[in-house]
Amino acid sequence: MQRYFIYFAYDGTNYHGWQIQPADNSVQETMQKALSMILREDIEIVGAGRTDTGVHAEHMAAHFDTEKEFDKDKLVAKLNSLLPRDIAVFDIVPVSDDMHARFSATFRRYRYYIHTRKDPFSRQYSCELRYPLDFDLMNEAARILCTYKDFGAFCKTHTDVKTTLCDVMKAEWVRIDDHRWYFEIQANRFLRNMVRAVVGTLVDVGRHRITLDEFRKVIECGNRSRAGESMPANALFLVEVGY
Repeated sequence: MQRYFIYFAYDGTNYHGWQIQPADNSVQETMQKALSMILREDIEIVGAGRTDTGVHAEHMAAHFDTEKEFDKDKLVAKLNSLLPRDIAVFDIVPVSDDMHARFSATFRRYRYYIHTRKDPFSRQYSCELRYPLDFDLMNEAARILCTYKDFGAFCKTHTDVKTTLCDVMKAEWVRIDDHRWYFEIQANRFLRNMVRAVVGTLVDVGRHRITLDEFRKVIECGNRSRAGESMPANALFLVEVGY
């Protein structure tokens, strides 16, 4: 039995997230069906993490095991022919048996895109916010995130997680041009809905609805109801998984 890593991207618009759902379309199920059909055996793939409904991935990794021998370039080509246009496979590489797409990952990096004026070409993959935002203050708040470990305040309620501790390595707002920005955050792990809740709370800072001290108190209280609203999923991208 040989283990392989598969690297791919997807537009999450038409999917109910990465993970297989009982009655809804998922990226995981779509890819498993394609791999199983081509390799002519039941294939189970394990992803580097879970993305929520409507969230995208520029760079995602997963692993699968098989005894079948294949030409990886031909398999990549066959998968890209069979899969829908919103999923693209980049590469398949053999790895050691102890490599795990989820547990071997050392970090994940996300970007959340916003634009501050009406833009017909950004609406599908960016969030329109047409009110003044203090990005300097938002970056001060973003740097505060790296000084904490417990992010329970940004975790979706009623989720079965053993710990809300995360090691945030980087968090900053980056300007693309006069009207477009993205928030980039990198951590060893993320809680469900965490990035969109963080962005919503940072936007409250940028609108001067809460101060930096109040932002700290939101993190320290660990209560999701104290944090900002969860931002729309269409503007969130998983951009890198590190091993």
